[in-house]
This record gives sequence, C-alpha cells and structure tokens, in this order.
Amino acid sequence: MPPTVILVRHAQARHNAEKNFTIPDPDLTEEGHEQCADLRKSLMENPLAQKAGAIIVSPLRRTIQTALRSLDWLIETGVMIEADADWQENSVQPCDTGSTIDKLTQEFPNVDFSKLDPVFPDKTSPAASKYHFTKTAILNRAQSALKNLYARPEQVVIVVSHSAFLRQGVSGYWYFNADYRIFNFAPSNSIEDGFRLEQHQSTREAGGGLGRSWIDPVVLGSELPVEDPDKESDTECNGIGRGY
Repeated sequence: MPPTVILVRHAQARHNAEKNFTIPDPDLTEEGHEQCADLRKSLMENPLAQKAGAIIVSPLRRTIQTALRSLDWLIETGVMIEADADWQENSVQPCDTGSTIDKLTQEFPNVDFSKLDPVFPDKTSPAASKYHFTKTAILNRAQSALKNLYARPEQVVIVVSHSAFLRQGVSGYWYFNADYRIFNFAPSNSIEDGFRLEQHQSTREAGGGLGRSWIDPVVLGSELPVEDPDKESDTECNGIGRGY
C-alpha cells in the first residue's frame, strides 16, 4: 500500500521577502525561522505526521533548513532526511538553482545526499534535460517523484519542496510559506493513467494544515512554459511563472 504523503512548502527565504530572484540558493529569513516554529507545532500535533518514517527534501538550502527546524523531533527518533533533486523548484533563476553537492554535504552533514542525482545543480545542459524549465520536463519530473514515493515502504512520508513545483507539477493546489497539505495516492486502473494525489478533506477545506494557503485548485501545468523561456523576459524577472 502506498504511503500517505505530507507535502510541505519551505518557510520564507530571502528571495521571497526581497522579491529578488537573483539571490543564489537563499537562506531562510528571520520570519521564515518563526514560520518553522508554527509548522513544527502543527506537525507535532498531527497524528499522521507523528507516523512519518521518512523525510524527503529538495536539495536547496531553504528546504533543508525548513526540514531541520520543523522536523527535528522526528529526526531525533532516527527518521532520515533524504535529498532528492526531483523535488527542486521549477525555474533556472539563481534562487531556484542549488549549491554544489560538496558544499551542501559539508554544510548539512545530517542530510543523506548519497542518492542525489550527480547532475545536480545543473538545470540547463542537455545532460540535465530532466530538470529543464519546460512544461513537459516538469510534469515528467513530478511523475518520477510520485512514482518513487508510491513505491516507498513507509506508512507516511513528509516531503519539503517548493510552491511552483508542488502547485504546477504535483498536486494542483497553492502553498503559502511553511504550509502543508496531506494526500493519499488516487486509485489507478493502469500505469498509463499516471500517478495522482487526492487531498485529505482537512487540509483541502482549510487551505492547508496551517490554513494559510488559497483553497482554489489549479490545473497542473497551466502556468508552465512549453519551451525554455528567455532568461531576460519579464516573466522570468518578476517571478510570475516561477511560483513566487
């Protein structure tokens, strides 16, 4: 039986606060650290989160920092944090491009980077086509991420990822900073149907576990570019389309 999945958006990072998407792999802000405290309290009190047997993170600093600050109570029981490049953010802006694996390994020794795609943090070369900023690549990457989740043995898995990828690629719902939603895998008649998630009523009707996110669903892929957008375009520079 596939696990229940708790999808978490990272807490506020510098690029969110400053609306500056040229900041490389930004850290959480002071407000982001405060948001982690609220997230931590909510997850600690959630019966499903208490059963989590694995934590998967996008290998960017803000998602790792969010996991370490809000899920320390699980980590202390032996639950591992695994970095997975499938869960990184969509765009190729500096804020959405990770640091080198060597740097991350030194900075976050308690995170397991052993299975991280060695092409990371590349998102633009032919070798990194899986991570290109196109509708086809992002939707395919989301299916890869869900396929891997579906096969996991744990009863509950927590994933810390990003707004645009979670909204446009994975679930079709909005996520405020440090908010989360709970899902089960939808029944499927065949592999060709793909992997779909069905949200628990509690987080769907409340607008997330903390009630901070918009309730209205969106169509998967509806905001994603068919081709790689011009890096100097207005869409790229103002954050629209990269999921601010």
